[in-house]
Amino acid sequence: MPNNNILGVFAKSPIKPLEQHIEIVAQCAGKLVPFFDACIAQEWDKADKLRVEISTLEKDADAMKRKLRLELPGGLFMPFDRADLLSLLTQQDKIANKAKDIAGRVTGRQMDLPPALLTHFSDYLKRCIDAIDKAAEAINELGDLLETGFKGREVKLVEKLINELDAIEDDTDSMQITIRKELLAIEKDLHPIDAMYLYQVIEWVGDLADLAERVGSRLEILLARK
Repeated sequence: MPNNNILGVFAKSPIKPLEQHIEIVAQCAGKLVPFFDACIAQEWDKADKLRVEISTLEKDADAMKRKLRLELPGGLFMPFDRADLLSLLTQQDKIANKAKDIAGRVTGRQMDLPPALLTHFSDYLKRCIDAIDKAAEAINELGDLLETGFKGREVKLVEKLINELDAIEDDTDSMQITIRKELLAIEKDLHPIDAMYLYQVIEWVGDLADLAERVGSRLEILLARK
């Protein structure tokens, strides 16, 4: 994101930059889908270009996070507690950090995903990205919540989105168990270090959904304190 855009959003409300931050985070994590497609196809030049794009978006998210922290004085009148808002921001930012770490580790080793894992891994990755998108959808309702005074249909909508996010995260837990079992069945045919890193990649991808659920949990805290 251009610097002038990052600076401009802070002249309005802390809600707007928070929403823009989660949008950047979702874009960052979403690029893992074409990234892994390139890795599976052994198109490492393309994968590395996507890694750079992921890293750039993570830096944009980090710049926005730091700016919001600096521009949010303790005495500012807000409908939210400052500590709760910053905690929510931190959880959002961890998603982008995790996406960057995953892309860096996979390209660094040029990891080869065994064919036996490909179908379920692809579905698993996309479901984890679904969790992030659902978290972003919920965060993007903050402005409307503020306008309606945290009452009525808007509150019920956000609660519904958070429940859907929890259900998606449950799906990813079940999918991770399946993939780990598939990896266990073939790990004797793999180099031990490759097997170890594959287990870690499966866990790291699952962390994306876990972090998205934490965003939903922090949002629930904001709502509970109204």
